[in-house]
Amino acid sequence: MATVLAVLSSGYKDEKNRYETGWWAEELFAPMQILEEAGHRVDLASPLGGKPAIDQASLSEDYDPDRIYKELYESGKADETKKLSDVDSADYDAVLIVGGHGAMYDLAKDEDLHSIINAVYDNGGIVAAECHGPAPLIYTTRPDGKSIIAGKKVTGYPDEIEPEGLLDILPFSLEQEMRKITDYDQGDLQQKDHAVWADDQIVTSRDPFSSERMGKELAAALSSR
Repeated sequence: MATVLAVLSSGYKDEKNRYETGWWAEELFAPMQILEEAGHRVDLASPLGGKPAIDQASLSEDYDPDRIYKELYESGKADETKKLSDVDSADYDAVLIVGGHGAMYDLAKDEDLHSIINAVYDNGGIVAAECHGPAPLIYTTRPDGKSIIAGKKVTGYPDEIEPEGLLDILPFSLEQEMRKITDYDQGDLQQKDHAVWADDQIVTSRDPFSSERMGKELAAALSSR
């Protein structure tokens, strides 16, 4: 059995633009279910600890028509998270950075998260990131001063499918920042899901619809170790 640390945004509120965001339901619960069914354990962490703010859009009928993730959320399965500053990275075989636009705000430049990512990687573990979750990888630097994903093939949420007007208020474009330092691969947008292994320890996925794919990729990689 492997132990996975799933990292969630604590949430972000933009009063000026009347915009609230946080972590995305499917991107936690879909891989969590797959990992737990495979016999692995999933712990949760966030910058502030406690109950992190979810992006309410991820619980809407558009994204959760069968109410699977709404039911899991309301069951309290994600109500308690450790503070990132209290996490002992030695306890984990993998870290999974859950997407949602919240990751762009409070996870991207969180130094505690960067330390966890580097430690898990240095210990031979797996670093996984979904959708907007790769944002922290951009700013996680290695001893040589370069990003942990510099020069590597990765994916993440593309500009082309960002909601209209949202790029104007986000702190940065995930795609454009990744393109500066990586071999960015958005895949075929007509394809339901897309995930990329940068090396045998780093895997990224493109969007919420790739959440199950991420769970399967991660579960298979952990089970084979």
